[in-house]
Amino acid sequence: MKRLTEFDELADPTFSAAVIDWQRQHGRHALPWQNTTDAYRIWLSEIMLQQTQVAAVLGYYARFLERFPTVESLAEAPSEDVMALWSGLGYYTRARNLHACAKRVVAEYGGQFPADPALLAELPGIGRSTAAAITAFANGTRAAILDGNVKRVFARVFGIDQYPGIKPVEDALWRRADALLPESGIERYTQGLMDLGATLCTRSSPSCERCPLRERCVAFASGRTAELPVRKPKKTNPEKRAAMLVIVHGSQVLLEQRADSGIWGGLLSLPEADGHLSVDEAAPDVLTAAGRFGEVEEVQALLPLVHVFTHYKLHIYPHRIALAQRAQVDGCMWWNLDAIADAPLPAPVKKLLIELSRPSLFA
Repeated sequence: MKRLTEFDELADPTFSAAVIDWQRQHGRHALPWQNTTDAYRIWLSEIMLQQTQVAAVLGYYARFLERFPTVESLAEAPSEDVMALWSGLGYYTRARNLHACAKRVVAEYGGQFPADPALLAELPGIGRSTAAAITAFANGTRAAILDGNVKRVFARVFGIDQYPGIKPVEDALWRRADALLPESGIERYTQGLMDLGATLCTRSSPSCERCPLRERCVAFASGRTAELPVRKPKKTNPEKRAAMLVIVHGSQVLLEQRADSGIWGGLLSLPEADGHLSVDEAAPDVLTAAGRFGEVEEVQALLPLVHVFTHYKLHIYPHRIALAQRAQVDGCMWWNLDAIADAPLPAPVKKLLIELSRPSLFA
C-alpha cells in the first residue's frame, strides 16, 4: 500500500475548485493589469501592490505606463525620473529595485521576463510569491503564491494557531500552498486567492457569509475570525526626530540628494541638522547647521509634524531659513517653488513644501 506523504495529506482538489468557481463568478476582472499576459505590466502591478492597496496604486500604475510603456524605456530612464513618479507611493526601496530589475531584464534577458519562477525570484525586488504571481499570470506556470492575503486566508481556513511570520510556520504554509495548487486554471486560482483576501477575508469584519470556503473554515466554525491569523507580538516602536531646514533664497528652495540606501533612499529631501536623532539626544543647532548653505538672514520655527514609518515614528521640526546669500554645496540643488509638486520628494516633505510655497510665506 502506498504510504501517504505530507504533500498527499495536504492536497485537496476541492479547495482550488471552490476558489476558481468563486473567482469566475464573483472575483475582480476589470483591474487595469488583468486580462493580459504582458509580463512587464503584470510585474509592475505586483511590485506596486506590495503592502499597498489597489485604490492607491491605480493612478501611479497608469502614470508609469504612460511614461514608461516598456521595460526598455524604464531601464533607460534616469533614476530621478523613476523616483519622481513613485513619490508618494511609499516604501521607496521598491522603486529602486524596480529600476534595477528593469535594467537586468534588458541586459540579461533581452527585455523578456523569464518564465521560470526561480529565475524571476533572483531579480531585485521579486521574492518567491511575487515571482509565482508574475509567471502564473504571464505564462500559466503552476507556482504557489503566499502573500499576506493568502496567509490570512490559510490561517483562518486551516486554523493556524501561530504567527505566520515565524519561519517554521511560514515553511509549513508554503508546503500547504504547493500541495493545494490545481492541475489546471492556475491563473484564475491565483487571482481568486488574491481576491478572497482583499475583498472577503479581510483583516477586520470579514464577509464570511459570502465566502466560498466558509463550510471548511476552522476560524468561522469556532468563532475565531477576529483572533486568526495570530498577530505579530507587539513591541514599542522607537521615536526619532529630525530638524529639517527649509532653506529659501528668492523663489527657490534647497533640496538635498539622499543616499540610495536607508529611509527615503534616492529621493530629494530637505537638509537636516545632524540627521535623525533619538528623542533623548540634545536638540541640534539649527543656525550652525544652516550656515554651511550661505549667509543666514532669518530663522523661523514652523509647526512640527509627525510621520509614522513601519518601524518608528519620526517627529519633524521644520525651520524656515532665509538666506541673504547662498553658497554652492555638493549634493544639493535649488528647486523652483512653483514646480515643487514635480520634485521627487518623500510624501510628508512634499506636502510641507506645497503648503509653505504660498507667496505670502516665502515673500
